[in-house]
Amino acid sequence: MSPRWNPDPDVRTGRHVVHNLHVHLVFVTKYRRDVFTDAMLDRCEEIMRGVCEDFEAELKQFNGEDDHVHLLVHYPPKVQLSKLVNSLKGVSARLLRKEYNAHVRRYLWGGHFWSGSYFAGSCGGAPLTVVRQYIENQQRSPGSEAMHYRELTAE
Repeated sequence: MSPRWNPDPDVRTGRHVVHNLHVHLVFVTKYRRDVFTDAMLDRCEEIMRGVCEDFEAELKQFNGEDDHVHLLVHYPPKVQLSKLVNSLKGVSARLLRKEYNAHVRRYLWGGHFWSGSYFAGSCGGAPLTVVRQYIENQQRSPGSEAMHYRELTAE
C-alpha cells in the first residue's frame, strides 16, 4: 500500500470483497404504543449491539422515542438484511419482555412487541454524518416532533 493512502475506516475488506454497507433501520412498537422508557432504550441498545456483533456487523448509532427506535448499522455483504432485522427484533422483543414484563404488559399483549413491518433505508443517498445527526437528534421525551426521513435528502 502506498504510504500516501489514508484508508477510510468504514471501508472494510474481506478475502474477496471490499465493502462499505450502511443501513438506517426503524422499528416501531406494536400498535405504536408508547412502551419505551429511557432505561428500556438503553437496554435495547445493548441487546441490539450484541446481535449486530453476532452477525459481524456494527451498530454505529442508536436512538429512539417512546414508540420506535432508529439504528445505523454497518454490515458485511454476506449478511442477509432480512435475517439481521428478524434477529434484532426477535432477540430484543424476547429479552425486553422478560426483563420489563410488568411494564410491557400494560401496553402490549398477545406476545407481540414490535410491529411486523420496519423501515430499511440505504444510506447511499444521504451522507452518514447527516443520518447520524438525525438519529442523535431524536428526542426521547414524549410529545416531541420527529423529523421525517425524507427531510434528510433535502439537506
